[in-house]
Amino acid sequence: MLSKLRTLGLRGIEGFGIRVEVDIARGLPTYSVVGLPDTGIRESKDRVVAAVRNSGFDFPVKRITVNLAPAEVKKTGTHFDLPIALGILAACGKVKKESAGRLETSVFIGELALDGTLRPVVGVLPMLLSLRKGGARGAVIVPRENAAEAALSGFECLAAGSLMETLDWINGAAELPVCRPGERAPSGAVPGDFCEVKSQAFAKRALEIAAAGGHNVIMIGPPGTGKSMLARRFASILPPLTDEESLEVTKIYSVIGLIKSSSLVTERPFREPHHTISDAALIGGGSNPRPGEVSLAHNGVLFLDEFTEFSRPAIECLREPLESWKVTVSRVKETVVYPARCLLVAAMNPCPCGYLGHDVRECSCTPLQVHKYRAKVSGPIMDRIDLHLQLSPIRFADWEARPAGESSRTIGERVAAAMAVQRARFKNSGAGANAFMGIRELREHCRLPAGASGLLETAMNKLGFSARSLDKMLKIARTIADLEGAPELEKRHLIEAMQYRALDKAAELVA
Repeated sequence: MLSKLRTLGLRGIEGFGIRVEVDIARGLPTYSVVGLPDTGIRESKDRVVAAVRNSGFDFPVKRITVNLAPAEVKKTGTHFDLPIALGILAACGKVKKESAGRLETSVFIGELALDGTLRPVVGVLPMLLSLRKGGARGAVIVPRENAAEAALSGFECLAAGSLMETLDWINGAAELPVCRPGERAPSGAVPGDFCEVKSQAFAKRALEIAAAGGHNVIMIGPPGTGKSMLARRFASILPPLTDEESLEVTKIYSVIGLIKSSSLVTERPFREPHHTISDAALIGGGSNPRPGEVSLAHNGVLFLDEFTEFSRPAIECLREPLESWKVTVSRVKETVVYPARCLLVAAMNPCPCGYLGHDVRECSCTPLQVHKYRAKVSGPIMDRIDLHLQLSPIRFADWEARPAGESSRTIGERVAAAMAVQRARFKNSGAGANAFMGIRELREHCRLPAGASGLLETAMNKLGFSARSLDKMLKIARTIADLEGAPELEKRHLIEAMQYRALDKAAELVA
């Protein structure tokens, strides 16, 4: 006998429909799964056999063939257990004829335990969102522990606890509860405040500009100047995620099982990987591709402390994501694309000992050591970072004084206002922020004021600015103007923006 039912697959963070076909015929007892299944699906044989038997059914001792269509697409995950088991039971006649329509129109997702209960799986939200985009109709059955996440998709979802419960629902003998969204619980994290950072007014101003326009930033200075302290408080001046951004981040976190509260992620991600991280963990990849830290920081902040301690290959892997804001992972049988529109905040010392250029402490590094240390960060990487900040040591008078700077709330209000202007400006282009402007948007929204051409010519010819550096300087100037509420660029905006490209003219880092 032959049975057919539907489930979903996952490619990157996008789902796609899969038809599960089960054929049971006479012949030597065999059980095979075809259609490019991965190891997790091939191992489902033992789980399905035990779950069917422990649910009170006799497992057929016949020739069983399970096909996952389309056959040319690789299938991954353990959520195929439930539809395969139901397909076997349906092919054995355990589904009533009048219930065959419900079986074929519904979508089933779930991993089976050996006793027949359903276990949660990853990637439920992105799979269901793809189902909604396709305009499919019919109920979706998910494990109870995935109920709150499934409800976020806006699709009609039902929560089941076991294989037997699902079969009873198909036959009309029982009802399943409708999935409801979980309550949004606060993270419990207490972010720091910018007013706690003493001195460093120049860096605070630059970070405000970075937050308002989505610009990448690197901070260079001796130990104890507040680089890490500023970076960890950076998220406190960023506004909450929009509904669209929240959905994008939640999809990524769902794929790797990081949704803990079973609700939408509403706080901007702040990722701080250790400098021993591998290339694949930072960018994404693996035999079964997974998103890396760059994608986990999508719509948020990626903080790389001790930037020069990261491996040179890992740093160079950032070239494409910093330019295209996405990561493409190619394998023999599939290619997946992960979004990576994050704001990079990097911090590093000026030399191995950390005290090059210090007012009091003497640097103990040789010129060759300094050269090798800084050579880890190539010219192309620095060219892709918008704001370059050089921090000076904090003096005793500033350390002793009570914090008197602006609070994160005050700065955040200006940032939110500037970001609102940019969302309105780019509502039809998809850029979203000044840092993501393309050539067309740059020409339209960053018209040079009178007398500015000579300034840019000097920056390129005498200070060594590249064409990309000039574009980034224009984007920074546009953000400065947005913070002031200025409709057009002025020469003073460009002059201030040039101050944040100090390492271009200093030529301190080599390619």
